[in-house]
This record gives sequence, structure tokens and C-alpha cells, in this order.
Amino acid sequence: MNSIATEKLDVAYEENLIVKALNMEIPHGKITSIIGPNGCGKSTVLKAVGRILKPKNGMVYLSGEDIRNLTTKDIAKKMAILPQTPTAPSGLTVGELVAYGRFPHQKGFGRLTPQDKEIVKWAIHVTKLDELENREVDTLSGGQRQRVWIAMALAQQTDLILLDEPTTYLDLAHQLEVLELLRDLNTQQGCTIAMVLHDLNLAARFSDYMIAIRGGHIIRHGTPDQVMMPSVLQEAFSIDAQIVSDPRTGRPVCITYDLLREQDPARREKIAI
Repeated sequence: MNSIATEKLDVAYEENLIVKALNMEIPHGKITSIIGPNGCGKSTVLKAVGRILKPKNGMVYLSGEDIRNLTTKDIAKKMAILPQTPTAPSGLTVGELVAYGRFPHQKGFGRLTPQDKEIVKWAIHVTKLDELENREVDTLSGGQRQRVWIAMALAQQTDLILLDEPTTYLDLAHQLEVLELLRDLNTQQGCTIAMVLHDLNLAARFSDYMIAIRGGHIIRHGTPDQVMMPSVLQEAFSIDAQIVSDPRTGRPVCITYDLLREQDPARREKIAI
């Protein structure tokens, strides 16, 4: 079963076609990372499946349903999407921002019901934000703010969370903090996670499934062992990568790489073997 599937998806900015006839599947109950060079269409794909961008052609299916037939509120009950560097209104507290996640479920005047408040408390607790509930979001560190946005997504009570570069601008410790939280949400809460990541080693470490994209096309998809291969990274990034097994996790890790240059055919031939 797939949480998201696309069929012959074309996405364009004005006349510039970024994603071309894309057939992609996000498996249910897994953590999926989308990797690829800058400008390859990673974030564009995420925006299209989240209905932030309207596709030029093709289909997007959410849990088997044509996304065009769903209302915005219906989609928000099934899927949460966190863009790059989201911003909150100045002065908003952690609790207030997380409570916005209940909006798709509210009726009438939009007041929080006792059940809504209970869910907000749960989302804050799961993301380990209890001591920060009354702090203004503006005063938090980057890693803490990212956890607040994830808590807001949890408060939506969706089975699927899409994240566009959730570790951008975070230091090494905060990157691990956010990704470990997402892994816990996957294993403990059953959330399907799909995210765009630039760091290949983090993607391989925390993902069950990876999709490598270049030029709006999928180069390879599968387990980290199937995607983190020199030949795949050569095609995706034009690099000569050396891949080994991480002694701590057993996952593939890129320990060094060089740019591939047109005048170096011997190296290209070696990698292709």
C-alpha cells in the first residue's frame, strides 16, 4: 500500500517544466527521503503532492484517492506538510502554534474543544516540548522551533507528514534531534514520513526508502543500500563517491567524493563497472 502515488506527473513554473511524467510511490508506514542536486525538482514534487503547486498534467493519489476530488480540509486531515523555514506570527507561544494544527477538525466558531486541547497537549508531550509550552516561538533555538512545527503537524492527527528539508540551517546535534524525533513518530505513532534531504548520509541513516531524482526524473528508488551506490550518485550528482558501511548503524555512508569531469573518462569507466 502506498500513501502517495503520482502518475505521469508534470509540474511547471510558468513555461519551465521542472518535473516530467513522474511516476513515484511513497510507501505507507515508512520513512522516505527524496535526494538529488539543487534544482532537480525535489521540493517541487513535494509541493505538487501536497497540493501547494498545481500540476500541469498527470495525477496524484492520496491513499488511493484522486487528490483533485478532495477538499482542502479533507487533505489536511490526511496529510500535513511542513515547508522550508516556516515562520510563525511574532509573539505566538508554542501552545498557540501547535493548536493551529486542530484547524482542519474545527467547526463553527473554531474554538478548541476539550478533545482538541487534549490532542494539543499530547502533541506537545510527544515532541518533548512540555517545558516550552508557554514560551514564545521566536525565542527558541532552530531545533526547538522545528519540533514545534512537527508538533503542530501531529496535532492535525494525520497519518502522513511531508517535510521539505527539515534539517536546513540546523547544527549537527539539532539535525539528529529532529530526525530521531521523526523516526520515533514513525515507529511509535505509525506516521508515514516523506522528506527532502540534502545530506545523503542522514538520508541513508534514517530512511527505509530513498528516491534519487535528477532533472525531474527518478534515477533510482529502493532501500538505502540500493540507492547509495557509486553508480547512482554518479548519475544524480556527477560525483565519484566512495561508499562504505557505517560501523555503528550498518547503513551505507559516503566517506569521500570527487567531482566527475568530462576529461576524466578512465574514472567514469571505473565507476560504471
